[in-house]
Amino acid sequence: MRLANLFLRIAAIALCCLTAIPQIAPKAVRSDRATALILEQQEGERRVHRPAGTTTGTAPFILKFDPRNGGSEHLVMFTETVPPGAAIPKHKHPGSEEILILQSGRTRVHLGETVKEVGAGATVLIHQDTWISAEVIGSQPVSLVAIFSEPGFEEYLRAISVREGEPNNPMSKAELDAVRAQHPHAVTYK
Repeated sequence: MRLANLFLRIAAIALCCLTAIPQIAPKAVRSDRATALILEQQEGERRVHRPAGTTTGTAPFILKFDPRNGGSEHLVMFTETVPPGAAIPKHKHPGSEEILILQSGRTRVHLGETVKEVGAGATVLIHQDTWISAEVIGSQPVSLVAIFSEPGFEEYLRAISVREGEPNNPMSKAELDAVRAQHPHAVTYK
């Protein structure tokens, strides 16, 4: 009996101590716009690069997940089909890591000081502030998936593209330079 009373007293003291400690609410993980999404291959925000005298040309791409599409706070994902002979110009992302998944075709990837020719299924991990470029080699287009650890680059992509089906007027070099100057936190070109 004495042992039971002692145990009840210890439990009561512990309970009082726990309720006296201020509770820290966990940080909210999702924004008000967070929406779980399941998208088919051709679903998402379909866009086309504006002609700008770059090696990218007018390649189509689809923004899949970002703050506007699904309310993602950290991740950005898009898919793109880069035609034969086209290239992704040398650039780096100051505030974000990137993963490229090359699903089809052959690509010559320049990552920092490394150059490697890769085929379908290759993956590339690009740390922030690392120079990257890629050329499509061969006669097949390269379908890729790009995933970013932080938002920012998707807004640059919107600024240099139009929604699929909208008039696609060329960008002047001055226009392209102005857009790039507005997004130095997301991408820097060499």
